[in-house]
Amino acid sequence: MRMNRLALRVSVLGGSAACALLIAACVPTRPVPSPVEFVIVRHAEKGNDDPRDPQLTAAGLARAQRLAASLASAPLAAVYATSYRRTRQTATPSAAGHALAVTTYDAKQDAGEFAAALRQRHASGTVLVVGHSNTVPAIAAALCACAVAPIGDDEYDRRLRVRFDGRGSATLSDARMP
Repeated sequence: MRMNRLALRVSVLGGSAACALLIAACVPTRPVPSPVEFVIVRHAEKGNDDPRDPQLTAAGLARAQRLAASLASAPLAAVYATSYRRTRQTATPSAAGHALAVTTYDAKQDAGEFAAALRQRHASGTVLVVGHSNTVPAIAAALCACAVAPIGDDEYDRRLRVRFDGRGSATLSDARMP
């Protein structure tokens, strides 16, 4: 009789454990967000054809093509540029390579507000943002909540990347692009 009780207890405990595992497997879990990366660059080399809204130089157009080539295999989800010709011309090859439109944003918009809108709109993929020497560092800093060095008026080759992992932690990388 004692063995039967022991066997019954083991059977009941084993069944309870199996039920607990089955219930745990059925409870919905919160999905882990996919990583998202923001690539923030200044427009490429500008000409002097129009003091208010110059076009890119031949060197600038070539740099825009190199930027697009460097993003060719990225899961580009969106491309943003200000309304100036130099930013749109920098962004267009990357957007065209992924069959995306260039979304215009206001260069005078507060960097924190713009960064918050970007984070809200994009939960995964790669997002290219083309701005100006006086806006790019602030946008990157607002995204990563970190310090970002200023961009000089003669610098056209800085590429700032703010990557958010699945937990929402931001990492900034600052590199030179070809």
